[in-house]
Amino acid sequence: MLPIFLAVGALALVAWLSVALRPGRSWSMTPVAEDEPAPPDLPAWPAVRILVPARNESGPLPRTLPALTAQDYPGDWTIVLVDDRSADGTASLARRLGGPRTRVIPGKPLPDGWIGKVWALEQGLEGATEPYVLLTDADILHAPGSLRRLVAESERDGLALNSRMARLRCESAAERLLIPPFVWFFSLLYPMRRTHEPGRAAAAGGCVLLRREALQKAGGFGSIRGEIIDDVQLARRVRDAGGSLRLSLCRSDVRSLREYETVGPIWTMVRRTAFAELRRSWLRVAGALASMLLLFAVPPLLLAAGAGLAVIDRRFLAVAALGLLTWTVMAGLYRPAPRFFGLSGVRAWTLPLAGLLYGLMTLDSALRGGRSDWRQATGVLFF
Repeated sequence: MLPIFLAVGALALVAWLSVALRPGRSWSMTPVAEDEPAPPDLPAWPAVRILVPARNESGPLPRTLPALTAQDYPGDWTIVLVDDRSADGTASLARRLGGPRTRVIPGKPLPDGWIGKVWALEQGLEGATEPYVLLTDADILHAPGSLRRLVAESERDGLALNSRMARLRCESAAERLLIPPFVWFFSLLYPMRRTHEPGRAAAAGGCVLLRREALQKAGGFGSIRGEIIDDVQLARRVRDAGGSLRLSLCRSDVRSLREYETVGPIWTMVRRTAFAELRRSWLRVAGALASMLLLFAVPPLLLAAGAGLAVIDRRFLAVAALGLLTWTVMAGLYRPAPRFFGLSGVRAWTLPLAGLLYGLMTLDSALRGGRSDWRQATGVLFF
């Protein structure tokens, strides 16, 4: 029994060391947009169309839409909000709040083969002549300089797609446990410093600035019409068409107002996309679950089992030590995530619990077939 415990523990330790040695330090929660040098002002500012797909978003709109209309962008810009047949008065509220820059479009029935959010974006893009298009969700709160900085960066660096991972809310007990690992897993799966590399393309759908010409070259929204994880697939299409990408974390300029007071809504969010992320393959599901058990369950179990069995045989202290060492490496790598959200670094030791919960969400997604709601789909899963 001792050799088996030691072998499994060594495998878990090697797995975490491989995470530590990944190129680009994807575990470090970087780059953060606000920490990068601010780009200089442009001599001429290109026009921008802001597309906001909305379905039953009367809750956050009183904060997010006025923030969009208050952008300090020096060029021409307009907001097109597409109301996807909301039942809560989203359209009338948007007309009241939006002002002269905002146009509200009633969404048309969903055609076969399209995902709701992508269809809403397609309708909002109709007739566009602006060089840039900003895709943003109705629950995303933009600071006054958000659009200005996104465009200045894209112009300076020749970016076809410039995306921000909005800062997610992290206030409730469920959010403090599960939101930091959610973003951290995303960073591991899609290393943000490597999105320029082939096969590494990614975006975060809550805030994506696109050159309209690059979008057309990539096949437009029609090229991703049936994709549940539309943001990542859009980035891949743009990259395959020769466009340059950037994806960054955001500390304050772009924030999500979506609230997750309990574990249930987070579970639903992940359940709706996890199976799709694994390409609806049960073989991939099995591999993901086995990896998550090895990474998150084995270290604390080895520590507990080794300490218990050492009462009978002191050689099992080596098992406990191996479990503790692996858990320490895990916590050290994860520590930047809770710290990014202003939480104590001690929370890094809770990653095994969060990882196992995400594993159960993944299994639930597979068992349910990954049914999706476009408002909550997001391109993230695990290893």
